Amino acid sequence: MKFNLPTKFVVCINDRDYQASLEVRKIYRIIPDNRAAEHQFIRVIDESGEDYLYPVAYFVPIELPKAVELGGLGAGL
Repeated sequence: MKFNLPTKFVVCINDRDYQASLEVRKIYRIIPDNRAAEHQFIRVIDESGEDYLYPVAYFVPIELPKAVELGGLGAGL
């Protein structure tokens, strides 16, 4: 699976071998890493708050509304 560059978030669909670091059905932010992508990995900010490489097959790319990406409903509310 290849992720488009605009993809900033993924949802975990498999945490096998990574139960301490990943949670199925949880949304994670990703960091673009072309070299990792060449080897079928993506760089994910996991439960520890650090970024690590995980198999791309463990995630599905998603799009979030801008308000969610910005961490709230906007400054005017």
